[in-house]
Amino acid sequence: MNLLIDSQPLTFEILESALTLGTHAELSREVVQRIQRCRKYLDEKILQQREPLYGITTGFGSLCNRTISTHDLAQLQRNLVVSHACGLGAPVDNTIVKLMLLLKAWGLAKGNSGVQVATVQRLLDLYNHGALPVVRELGSLGASGDLAPLAHLVLPLLGLGEVHYKGQIIPSSNLNKVLGLSPVELQSKEGLALLNGTQFMSAHGVYVMLKAKRLLYLADMIGAIAIEAYNGRIDPFLSELHAIRPHKGQQETASNIRMMLEGSRLIGKTGKAVQDPYSFRCIPQVHGAVKDTAAYFGSVILTEINSVTDNPTIFPDEDKILSGGNFHGEPLAFALDFVSIALAELGNIAERRIYRLISGQRGLPEFLVAHPGLNSGFMIPQYAAASVVSQNKQLCTPASVDSITSSNEQEDHVSMGANAATKAVRVINNLERILALEMLTACQALEFRGIGETSPYLQAIIADYRKTVPFVTDDVLMYELIDNSLNFIREYRPDTSFLQKEN
Repeated sequence: MNLLIDSQPLTFEILESALTLGTHAELSREVVQRIQRCRKYLDEKILQQREPLYGITTGFGSLCNRTISTHDLAQLQRNLVVSHACGLGAPVDNTIVKLMLLLKAWGLAKGNSGVQVATVQRLLDLYNHGALPVVRELGSLGASGDLAPLAHLVLPLLGLGEVHYKGQIIPSSNLNKVLGLSPVELQSKEGLALLNGTQFMSAHGVYVMLKAKRLLYLADMIGAIAIEAYNGRIDPFLSELHAIRPHKGQQETASNIRMMLEGSRLIGKTGKAVQDPYSFRCIPQVHGAVKDTAAYFGSVILTEINSVTDNPTIFPDEDKILSGGNFHGEPLAFALDFVSIALAELGNIAERRIYRLISGQRGLPEFLVAHPGLNSGFMIPQYAAASVVSQNKQLCTPASVDSITSSNEQEDHVSMGANAATKAVRVINNLERILALEMLTACQALEFRGIGETSPYLQAIIADYRKTVPFVTDDVLMYELIDNSLNFIREYRPDTSFLQKEN
């Protein structure tokens, strides 16, 4: 399947397909012409311009007052890339690196960056061959863009650095030999265009959003199983309640739960408690608020990945080269902090439902085993969930309220959006683990009510789940069941088409 980079905006659907279907990306003829036109304009401008052009005929950051001679402009750009590859820490997940390559190429294809077509094509060569640069997690301030991680991303264009290729980490120089490629000879401004941008932050944001879209639905599904297992009431999910407080996410969640429980014999039974705890009764309000926050977050990410975020930017039609601050990650930093808080709360309320299900309430055995005392049952999975929930709370301290001056105070306010980005990924990966623990616990608890009494929809899901995660009678190696539950959560793609009837 081909992915044509043209004038169409990037969407989450396009990006998800790119990751799952292994698309081959290529530049449209229109984009090639746009890039060439901008490059030609820049070359002519350099010859004509007497005033210094930041980052093109000058040094960078606080060295912007140092003029560089014409014959050193290419060396200037190479030096920039090499000197800025100062990343620290663990390698970034390959999925995120793949997104970084695509997002960087897409941004340069806008035709405002002054790069060569060959430079953009080399990014796509890496993407198409699955040769993913080794990028380190730490080192970006989120302004001027993601300098250090983007330097690592583009080192292979120069034949430097390392790449993940066919299951191994190899030197980029070896990759060039295998693929028959030569290092790109950077021209004026190109190093700056490659390094100046927000693709590290925004790729993390795309990763979080794609996973969130799936986990938000699964959280409702697992919550519905927990409601049945706890012998909860349907009243908190009826449409009248949500019509008078019509937050979109709240209404959607309540509707999802009603549809998922349709046909259940458990939900309509008499003799229920007068009220359920908040962790059950307020699922629409909490899950719904998380959905609304994620929707806002998604809108910020979509705007960003369809923007030009390097500096300076070139406007051939207007005969302007403007030095500004589109690289500043503040919009992303705020949004990433915000979505982390929301996702952590989704895990927080899930852990409370886990606790209720193992606590021996409403006719369920303590710790969900037949012989508590002899068996510890599901006692410690709740501990594990509590530990991960607590870590998420700690990770939700906002990064965006911090700033440390850099580059001799030329860059005197930064977003710290890269730290917000890496924290957000940790939060959503933790959320996935918490939901796996709730799924494990809720399915175990529902067995004591009778799986055959719940809705046909939930019965089908639990039947799929039981293919890899069995009911627990006596104590077993729980980590194996937890791992299997986590794999189920990661891979399961439930049918959601029936929800369209009401939503």
